Amino acid sequence: MYTLSNDQLTVSILDPLADQSRFGVRYCTGGYIYQIEDSRLGNLMSGPTYPESFNWFDGQGIPDAFNLHPLRDSKGSDETALIIGIGLCNLTERTVTEFCAWEVEESGDAIRMTTRHDWQGYSVRLTRTVSLHERTVRSDTHLLNAGGAPLSIRWFPHPFYPQTAGDELLKVNIPVVVAENPGYELAPSGFIQRKGWPWDKGHYLALDHTIGHGLSLIQRHPLLGTVTATCSYDPTYFPIWGNPITFSWEPFLERTIGAGLADEWRIDYDF
Repeated sequence: MYTLSNDQLTVSILDPLADQSRFGVRYCTGGYIYQIEDSRLGNLMSGPTYPESFNWFDGQGIPDAFNLHPLRDSKGSDETALIIGIGLCNLTERTVTEFCAWEVEESGDAIRMTTRHDWQGYSVRLTRTVSLHERTVRSDTHLLNAGGAPLSIRWFPHPFYPQTAGDELLKVNIPVVVAENPGYELAPSGFIQRKGWPWDKGHYLALDHTIGHGLSLIQRHPLLGTVTATCSYDPTYFPIWGNPITFSWEPFLERTIGAGLADEWRIDYDF
């Protein structure tokens, strides 16, 4: 693994080559934040099976994904498709047939990983940068469409926070509606909170939300009280998910990038 550290936090980032056994067809293999450790309090992030086990589908820490919009060949086959940030994949068997290669640059406070995909007329340049500034961890994504046609992408982050003793989970700066469901409700405080605790399974809910205001999130945390995050984009789709161990939010970014054009977005996680 690669690490970024200061006197307060240590950020562990998976090595796309040495840690290849931890990857599958779901999460981006470059810029995958595996854990964030506080120098006094210990590990701050969780996962659906953490700490007992790890598997590539569930993951842990702060992974991110392009997998819900794979790039297919002219026949639309699932036997071979390109997933940005992973490589060529067999979607039927859910296996990676050829991982993409990453160039890694390390500086004092950042790790930058860059890869390129050239396949079936697609030409994509992807750069993932993770940086640490005091107690802020920034995950930055830059994508260039070097091909000759527009490129549609669908991306989301999947940070996994440990469950808290109290029921309050998440508060956001945009209006949301929490539809009737077995797992969540909107508290008078404005926080989305658990209901029916303790759970014996996972609960998923797509929030009905208003876009156009930017997105800031306040997350309850058992060790720090609250942590925050700020997205540089407005989510088009905004689900939340949790199980007895962990809770996560997934603000989706969906865009079409014109031929020869680039796009960039980031999330700041403040601990």
